[in-house]
Amino acid sequence: MNKVLGIDLGTSNSCVSIVVKKKAIVIPDKAGTLIHPSIVHFRQDGSVTVGKEAKKWTVQDSAHTVYSSKRLIGRKYFSQEVKKAKVLMPYQIVEGPNQSVEISIDNKQYSLQEISAMILRKMKSIAENYLGEEITKAVVTVPAYFNDNQRAATIDAGQIAGLDVLRIINEPTAAALSYGYGKTGQQKVVVYDLGGGTFDVSVLELGNGVFEVISTAGDTFLGGDDFDDRIIDWVTSEFRKKYDYDLFEDKKTLQSLREKAEVARINLNTKDNSTIVLDPISAGDKTVDFSIDLTRKIFYELVGDLMQRTLQVCDEAIQKARLSLKDIEGVILVGGPTRMPIVKEFVKTYFQKEPKSDIDPDQVVAMGAAIQGSALIGETSDVVLVDLTPLSLGIEISGGLVQRIIDINTPLPVDHTKTFTTVVDDQQSVKIRVFQGEAQKASENELLGEFTLDGLPRGAAGSVSVEVTFEIDTNGVLNVTAKNPETGKQQTVRLVAAGRLEKDRIKQLSSPEANI
Repeated sequence: MNKVLGIDLGTSNSCVSIVVKKKAIVIPDKAGTLIHPSIVHFRQDGSVTVGKEAKKWTVQDSAHTVYSSKRLIGRKYFSQEVKKAKVLMPYQIVEGPNQSVEISIDNKQYSLQEISAMILRKMKSIAENYLGEEITKAVVTVPAYFNDNQRAATIDAGQIAGLDVLRIINEPTAAALSYGYGKTGQQKVVVYDLGGGTFDVSVLELGNGVFEVISTAGDTFLGGDDFDDRIIDWVTSEFRKKYDYDLFEDKKTLQSLREKAEVARINLNTKDNSTIVLDPISAGDKTVDFSIDLTRKIFYELVGDLMQRTLQVCDEAIQKARLSLKDIEGVILVGGPTRMPIVKEFVKTYFQKEPKSDIDPDQVVAMGAAIQGSALIGETSDVVLVDLTPLSLGIEISGGLVQRIIDINTPLPVDHTKTFTTVVDDQQSVKIRVFQGEAQKASENELLGEFTLDGLPRGAAGSVSVEVTFEIDTNGVLNVTAKNPETGKQQTVRLVAAGRLEKDRIKQLSSPEANI
């Protein structure tokens, strides 16, 4: 069977789908479970468990249980997100090669690609058990605002997991595929995608099998985890007022509170209040019992500014698309946190229309990925996907500024070339520093990587030219070529920036003998 898996590799949960008889279905495991926690537990005997079995250990053995790792993949060790995670996460986060982030378990370090690969292997195994055969091809989804490092790191994870990743597609685009597949007529829709760790908004035009992304905007520091953090901060603040004790000093209690905060938030989807009961706590010289009622009113007060941040991203996406709200004919909700009544209320008020959530928001992305996979192998012929690059790309020039080579929201795939000249006499080499972002100053953008082109012919400043070509493939992954047209000397690089693994390392980790 020539099949392609659609995998939603989520921050909180993951899901795997496949197309059968032109219909996308979500594949259950042996227990019938469709959605699986993106959690990895390292057992004392050296074995690894993934999913719901691993989630059981988040409180009992939190130092050996890794969750929300997607928020760290492809990031630099000294970034704000990593600093925040080091405070909140019970497992040990350490610096790896090239300013990358790694997880240390019993003095053994794992890259974020390895952790993601363990989750992808679990999805692959679930599908193979269900279908009764080996499946090696997949389409994997990422947040629309993932940068080049994060996308490439996700592809690396797929390779380590034994998957041929045919395509990386944006989560909102995948959701639109699920809703628009097989339907006729033109319409402009917004996909509001609030996941566990990231938030994206995409504006798409759908019609007769063509899914064209018009604009995208996002916040990679905003998701369901942040809503839970507000509950945690509120509970710890109330406890501190009563007992003058900081629960952040007690890692085990804090981890238990994180689980209880998530349960309370989910309970508020259907109830007006939820009681959070903490396990007995040793506060100073006494043991105390503590419980507190979280009402919808309190919760709305705690997270109102987070909801406003999502609407600011909606503003940005609509403006980039050069549309007005009256041009939008449908709004699709994606991600488990969109079940929160506050989300539906804010979205309905903002767009002045009832949002769509008739396809399970936890499953819709994986299903769209499966539809795209089916199209890539020719099983489905009536799907054409046109995606965009979410951020501008350029190189640093004299004065510490960035010269853009590819602009934000350029349709993919694409390649652009610009010519630069030397700035000093007899300059024989040039350093190419590649940045991603919208700021004019290089230092205010994300450095993706750098390399040097040498062997330039001697000449006066401005007389020797270097052609720089940026090529972005359909996965949104960048390759850069620098060439001197006079000598024909050139260098093409797959940028190995923070969080990226060398090819030899990927090959080593993906071998059957690799113990991950």
